[in-house]
Amino acid sequence: MFKKGYNPENQLKAWLFLLPALAIVVLFSIYPLYRSFFMSFQKGTLINPRFAGLENYEKVLTDPVFYKAMGNTGLFAFTVVPIGLILSLAIAWIIFEKVKHKSFFETIFFLPYVTSTIAIGIVFRYFFNGSYGIVNYVLGIFGIPGLNWLDDVDLSMPTLIIFGIWTSLAFNIIILLAGLRNIDKAHYKIAKMFGADSWEIFRRVTFPQLIPTITFLLTVNLISSFKVYTQVYALFNGQPGIAKSATTAVFYIYDKFHIAGRPGVAMAATVILFIVILLITFIQNKILKRMGR
Repeated sequence: MFKKGYNPENQLKAWLFLLPALAIVVLFSIYPLYRSFFMSFQKGTLINPRFAGLENYEKVLTDPVFYKAMGNTGLFAFTVVPIGLILSLAIAWIIFEKVKHKSFFETIFFLPYVTSTIAIGIVFRYFFNGSYGIVNYVLGIFGIPGLNWLDDVDLSMPTLIIFGIWTSLAFNIIILLAGLRNIDKAHYKIAKMFGADSWEIFRRVTFPQLIPTITFLLTVNLISSFKVYTQVYALFNGQPGIAKSATTAVFYIYDKFHIAGRPGVAMAATVILFIVILLITFIQNKILKRMGR
């Protein structure tokens, strides 16, 4: 029997075991957040900072480039996440239901996730090259004129979105396949006993059971999409598209910090982006909880 007032969570040994993990979280997560917030109220260089009040926030919120970056980021996130998730769900369902050697295909789809995004970006630059790219070659077979995917202001974001959808598939498919395996097979047997067809089984059994998995993927993918940077850097060879047409929020922060040498402005943009992601994630979770009821 436990003594009155005993709480295992408050034991010294428990905190000693947690200390290494807590130290890593504080050092690499909490402290950078605090440091970013503190630096957002400073101006000057990293070596010689000076207090600036809300000046950095005023500069960011009056900068049209920042609004363009946030607009591109929102367009990327709210296009890539739903399309990528729908395609991933369809592919995962086909592999789970129709394919015999599932482990082989799981390995194939997981390879892009463990491959460097920079390396994949180099391949995609070849695919989308306006002069000798494979995409334009395939379009030419069907009599469709080739497009200047990488060097056209109007095509920079569509190209980035296509790349983003493709890179999101691997992780989504693996997680969805894991979710499909966790569904009790007895549900399918009962549904078939009552004469349900494949679509009815998917709609009434599979999809409701996958709601927690889909909710997790929506949250993770949305946060990841709002932090998109590597895909832009890889696809456009270190630039945010032609005439900065594909600049995103994180690329804006990178440009202000490393290129322009204005860390205070960059950190102000970082804090604003953090608040936006926090609000969108909160709203999304509220909506999903209501839908779940």
